[in-house]
Amino acid sequence: MTGRQRPFRRRKPADIAGLAGLDPVLAGLYSARGVRFGEELDYSLAKLAPIGSLEGVEVAVRLLLLHRNRRIVVVGDFDADGATSTALVLRCLSGFGFGDVGYLVPNRFEYGYGLTPEIVDVAAQRRPDLLVTVDNGVSSVAGVERARELGIKVLVTDHHLPGRDLPRAAAMVNPNLPGSRFASPNLAGVGVAFYLMAALGRALEDSGVAGAARLPARFLDLVALGTVADVVRLDHNNRILVSQGLARLRAGQAVPGVLALMAQAGRSAARATSSDLGFAAGPRLNAAGRLEDMSIGIECLLTDDPARAAQLAATLDQINRERREIESVMRDQAFSAMKSIRDSGLPNCVCIYDESWHQGVVGLIAARVREQYHRPVVAFARERAGELKGSVRSVPGVHARDLLEAVATRHPGLIARFGGHAMAAGLSLAESDFDAFAAAADKELLLRHPDADFSGAILTDGSLPADALTLRFAQTLREAGPWGAGFPEPVFEGDFRVVEQRTVGERHLKLRVLAGEGQAQIDAIAFNQQDPGIRGRARLAYRLDVNEYRGVEAPQLVVEQITPL
Repeated sequence: MTGRQRPFRRRKPADIAGLAGLDPVLAGLYSARGVRFGEELDYSLAKLAPIGSLEGVEVAVRLLLLHRNRRIVVVGDFDADGATSTALVLRCLSGFGFGDVGYLVPNRFEYGYGLTPEIVDVAAQRRPDLLVTVDNGVSSVAGVERARELGIKVLVTDHHLPGRDLPRAAAMVNPNLPGSRFASPNLAGVGVAFYLMAALGRALEDSGVAGAARLPARFLDLVALGTVADVVRLDHNNRILVSQGLARLRAGQAVPGVLALMAQAGRSAARATSSDLGFAAGPRLNAAGRLEDMSIGIECLLTDDPARAAQLAATLDQINRERREIESVMRDQAFSAMKSIRDSGLPNCVCIYDESWHQGVVGLIAARVREQYHRPVVAFARERAGELKGSVRSVPGVHARDLLEAVATRHPGLIARFGGHAMAAGLSLAESDFDAFAAAADKELLLRHPDADFSGAILTDGSLPADALTLRFAQTLREAGPWGAGFPEPVFEGDFRVVEQRTVGERHLKLRVLAGEGQAQIDAIAFNQQDPGIRGRARLAYRLDVNEYRGVEAPQLVVEQITPL
C-alpha cells in the first residue's frame, strides 16, 4: 500500500448473452473472468471433468490394487498442498481397507524437495513394496532410479511441469504430462490425488466394496484447502472442488484439523470462503514446513480427535507467529537492499540474497518484493555451504519455470536444479554463481518478454453504483465465488469523500467514507497503509466485503489503493 501510485486498468466484460437471468453486475463480473454460459457456474460434482479422463489413473489404480495387502509409503511435500495430499491419500487408503500404509515427508532443510535418492534410502528402512509420491515426483529421475535399484515400485502423482526427462516410474498421474488432454491441467497436487482416490474408490465399489466410491468426497475440504493454498488457477473444475470443499466446511463436516485451523485463526467455519483458506488456514499449515517439520501439519489433518486437532493447530499457530517475526526482519532487509538496487537501475528480473536469510521464508520475501516492484523476483538463502536455494515469484505474462529453463539451456551447469509453475518456481545454484545467474535471468527475461508490463496496474471491474454498497450486495459477492487465482475477487474503483480516518493496529488505516450526497457512510479498511493525510475526496480501489463485529454484519470496503483527488 505504500510507494508510488499504481495505474488502474479496467477488465473488459465479453458478451453476457449466455448469462441471461443473472444480476447484470454479476454477469459482467463473470464475463470478464471468461465465463460465457450459466452452466459454467454449476459447481455440482456431476460437472467435474470425468474421473477416468485423467491419463494414467487406470494404470495407477491397478498398481494400488496389486499392493492392497502390501506395505505402502506415501512421500509428500512440505507445503499445504503436499500436506493435504498426504492426508487425503492416507485417509482414503485406510478407509478402503489398505492395512499397511504410512507416510514420509522430507524435511526441507535436510533433504530438499521431492523424491531424492536420499529420501528413497530413508523410506527403504521401512521395507515398503510401493512408494506413492504426492505433489512431487515428476522431476525425481534419480530418486525413482534409486527405488528401482532397491526393488521398490514407485507411483508418481504430481501436477508440476515435467522436465525433459521423465522418471521411469511404474505409474504416473499428472495432468501436465506431454500429450495430456485432460480438461483441467490446473489441478493442484491434492486435486490429482483426489482424482486417483476417486478412481480407486470406483474400482473397489465395482468389486463389491460398498460405499468406496463415495469415500473420497468426504475429504473435499482437504482438496479445497490444498487447492487454494497452492494458488493454482481456479478454472471451472477447480472451482467445483473448492466450492464442494467449502460446503462441507460450512456444514461442519470437515476433518477436525481443518476446523481447528479455522478456529485458531478466528475464522467462522460456517461462513468460510476461499480467502479464509488462503489467508488463514493455509499459512498456518505452511508454517510447519517453512520452519520445522510438516509432519506436525499432516498429523493435524489426520487426527479424528478434535482435542488433539486443536492442540496441533495451536502449535501450528505458534510456528506461524514465529514465521511472521522472521519474515518481518527479512522483509525490512530486502526493502533496504532494494533501495540500493533501485538507485543503480531496477533490473527486469530482481535477484536478492542475504546470507542470514531463512530458506523456508525466502518465497514469501520474493512475493513481498514482487508486490512492491511488480516484476519477477528471485530471493535466495544459503542452503548449505557454497550452495544457494532460491524461490521465484513472477508476474502475469512471465512464466517462472520457463524462464529458469531458458537460463539453464543457454547457460548449462549454471542452475543445479529447478522446477515449478508459471507464477512460482524454485532453484538451487552455487553461491559463487549468484551474480552470473542474476545477469543471465535479467537478460533472458528481456529477450523473451521485451514488452513485459511492469506497471503493476490494478485491474478493476469499474465502478459500483452507490446504491450497491450494501450488506446485501456484499453478501451476494461473497457467495458468488469461490474467488482466487485466475478467477479474482472483484475490485472496484470509485470516488469517495473521506469523512474520518484513524490508524488501528499500528499499521492499518480505518476510514469512514461517503459515496455521494444522500448516501449512507460506509466503513473502509486499508491494511498496511500509512496515513495519507487525506482531508477531502479520494479515488479508491477496493473490494466490497462483509465485516462481522460482535455478531453484527455490515458492508466494508477493503481498500487496495488510495489516491487523493
